[in-house]
Amino acid sequence: MQIGIIGLPQSGKTTIFQALAGGEKAVSVFSSGQIDIHTAVAEVPDPRLDRLGEMFQPEKITPARVTYADIAGLDTGVSRKGLPGSFLNLLGQMDAFLHVIRTFENPAVSHGEGSINPRRDLGLLDTELLLQDLTTVDRRLQKLVEGMKKSALDKEQALKEKTLFERMRTSLEGENPLRDLDFGPEEIKPLRGYGFLSLKPVLVIVNTGDDGKGPEIPYAHRDSALVYLPGRLERELAELSAEEAGLFMEEYSLKELSRSRVIRLSYDLLSLQSFFTVGEDEVRAWTIKRGATALEAAATVHSDLAKGFIRAEVIPYEELVELGGLTQAKNKGKLRLEGKDYPVKDGEIVHIRHSS
Repeated sequence: MQIGIIGLPQSGKTTIFQALAGGEKAVSVFSSGQIDIHTAVAEVPDPRLDRLGEMFQPEKITPARVTYADIAGLDTGVSRKGLPGSFLNLLGQMDAFLHVIRTFENPAVSHGEGSINPRRDLGLLDTELLLQDLTTVDRRLQKLVEGMKKSALDKEQALKEKTLFERMRTSLEGENPLRDLDFGPEEIKPLRGYGFLSLKPVLVIVNTGDDGKGPEIPYAHRDSALVYLPGRLERELAELSAEEAGLFMEEYSLKELSRSRVIRLSYDLLSLQSFFTVGEDEVRAWTIKRGATALEAAATVHSDLAKGFIRAEVIPYEELVELGGLTQAKNKGKLRLEGKDYPVKDGEIVHIRHSS
């Protein structure tokens, strides 16, 4: 899972990136002089994984991971100037975006638009993505029309696609992101290849002062959520030891770090969930889509498990903890045997039986 962090200059998005990345070292992925992208792979906090580690005492505990990308260079009007192709490709590879909106006051750091106005800034960010998608839609429509004139395309299929893209253009021209539209299963699949930016889920982070408070900002789009975070404070917490961070969080009445909240919301937006594999050698969390089958879960662990899939042994996390371990679960017949089409649930412990 890759999540791109974008925001106007001086919005504090790099501060948010550092808070989310924690102790992970940022790596430069792309630089064009105008636009830079840095990434960090962060571990997904999950108390269930910690509890399973205590139960099984494995040699290794492996959490799920998420990649954050700090994307610089999205200034107002940058889409009209033309985004570099390699940069657009990277944006298209993101699974979701974090829009960082500034509400904190700092006389030493002036706002690029001249004033603090979170609603305006959020609109500007959305507009940049909408304009880029509109350019892509217009180009495709032009190719469709030209191809139909030359009889180079299947007429029926081309007309369907033309109707779809005209509907998309109407939405974008009305300043509505593509994720607000209703797409059928056969429509959405080919659209993935275009890397439409406004089709991706969006988590809006309102970067506040240390009190974590900010003005109400309506954002009633699909596949979207909004959260208020004190970016500077959270970054400082991420740089402290666990003991020091605990004391600091208690002083500021913080129940959890920003990264935990953001990851949870990101999972919800992307319809993701975790399942676990356990043993003496390793306890590990794996990320799959909600509704993914046991066969897909097996493929996530290793392609050979999917090829030789026989059955999946499954037990919910809560039930395993209550029983005290796998041995107790087996003795009481609580391990269920499920077939390849079984939809794996969030938090289930899964063991794949397979042929060699």
